[in-house]
Amino acid sequence: MKTKYVFVSENTKTAAPGESGLYNRIAVLRAERGVSRQELADAVGVNYQTIGFLERGDYGPSLKLAFQIGEYFGLPVDAIFSTKPFRPLSEQVYGMSLPVAKERR
Repeated sequence: MKTKYVFVSENTKTAAPGESGLYNRIAVLRAERGVSRQELADAVGVNYQTIGFLERGDYGPSLKLAFQIGEYFGLPVDAIFSTKPFRPLSEQVYGMSLPVAKERR
């Protein structure tokens, strides 16, 4: 399955929200904290495949699951899930866009 992308700005793209219509930062949060899909799944009481579906946007979480994920990462739900693409953190924090590396063909 190919990942679809949407352009947030001229130099920035993010994964499309998939079937759920939601964007999320689960994969980014897991990566920066060194948490596997299995570890997150065990902590919130779901199958590890559910975490993959959430990350790809193929599945929208229940309100309860969204809050559990937020509690796990110590963040509010709207810092993890959104109906609009997230701006890059460098843009949010520093007010600037960084150039995107050229895609490999």
